[in-house]
Amino acid sequence: MTHQVQNIRPGGFQYNAPVEQVRPALPPQNTGWAVAALIFFWPLAFSAFSHSAKVYPLWAMGDSAGAQAASDSAKRLGRIALLVWAVLVVLIVVLYVAIFAAAMSAVNDLPTYSDYSYR
Repeated sequence: MTHQVQNIRPGGFQYNAPVEQVRPALPPQNTGWAVAALIFFWPLAFSAFSHSAKVYPLWAMGDSAGAQAASDSAKRLGRIALLVWAVLVVLIVVLYVAIFAAAMSAVNDLPTYSDYSYR
């Protein structure tokens, strides 16, 4: 009968033991970007919150790549919402400037009171 001696160190480390895989860190949920999507362009907020809520469950099931993809999607949708809002604001400012310029040009075409005679 032979005894197999295990080399055990005081910290619990065993030589020749299978190496456990280290789980990657939990990616950020990017809920702030989902809130930004809600504030700036709400139609994208539904999808952004959905992706943000998927991050932890996917990570807990061991799908760290899926969790990272969901995190990236929530961030991307928040940024797109912010970009859409900025474009809309620029378009509104350009529209108001065009309306104001048209109104000022129409004011110059109006007859003045000096053109009328009361005789």
